[in-house]
Amino acid sequence: MSNLDREAVPSLCGGRGFVVTEPVRELLSPRHVKLGESTEVRRLLPNLGRRMVGAWCFVDHYGPDDIADEPGMQVPPHPHMSLQTVSWLHEGEVLHRDSTGSLQTIRPRQLGLMTSGRAISHSEESPRSHARLLHGAQLWVALPDTHRHTDPHFEFHAELPRVTAPGLAATVLLGTLDTAISPGTTYTPLVGADLALTAGTDVRLPLERDFEYAVLAMNGEAHVDGVPLVPGSMLYLGCGRDALPLRADSDAGLMLLGGEPFEEELLMFWNWIGRSQEEIEQARRDWMEGTRFGEVKGYDGAPLPAPALPAAPLKPRGRTR
Repeated sequence: MSNLDREAVPSLCGGRGFVVTEPVRELLSPRHVKLGESTEVRRLLPNLGRRMVGAWCFVDHYGPDDIADEPGMQVPPHPHMSLQTVSWLHEGEVLHRDSTGSLQTIRPRQLGLMTSGRAISHSEESPRSHARLLHGAQLWVALPDTHRHTDPHFEFHAELPRVTAPGLAATVLLGTLDTAISPGTTYTPLVGADLALTAGTDVRLPLERDFEYAVLAMNGEAHVDGVPLVPGSMLYLGCGRDALPLRADSDAGLMLLGGEPFEEELLMFWNWIGRSQEEIEQARRDWMEGTRFGEVKGYDGAPLPAPALPAAPLKPRGRTR
């Protein structure tokens, strides 16, 4: 999914110096962003207070939206580099196209994982004949320097491993949770898991002490380490936890995101991740001139133009603002 903010602001993030090394409960409020004509998302990362959780650097939550009489998601072709995109649905379907020739319809609890590497472009749209409701999350994972120029590719995994406990079913999108390992390709130690809890559940989820974590509330009423979360909010948890207490007052859906704190400082602007302003400027020129990022074939519409870069020089800000 694209960052469609036409006034995008470059920012530096990453680096261990800004990681919270002990357990905390930091509630992150979303920023509301329009995607096209009919989809509004709640942006949790990058946030005014925090920009990364492990290698997770971008989190949008959208829906549930009634799109029975609307086109639904319509995100024209746009570029990415040095990151992975993760498409995750609870309801509806999204048609993915990219410049490597991939064409895939993604449905609930199926993993669409695109590794941009050195350069890729893609589009996302609701099929013409689509379900009434659209509800999901779009996430980005930053690639470390050793892998950020890899060949672009797309993976689709219809079946994913699960971890179960009384009242809990956890689907592992990426990385490892307990003993379950996702088939999705990762480049840093991390985890992404979808947590489905039934009403009345009171359980402890095993965690890695060296990982930092956050939990995104998708639906229902749940308490995470004693903190009530409403859908569309996210709780940052820091590091140093062996387990996470979860309690559900109703059937609820959460997403657990975590990983080893990301070592490198990154520059994010629009839909790109780089290491310098010069790199971002070159990416913008390449996209606007139609080189390097390839062509998305089959989408009915023009590619997105890149926003202008600000005149002011960039200032390092680290993982937190």
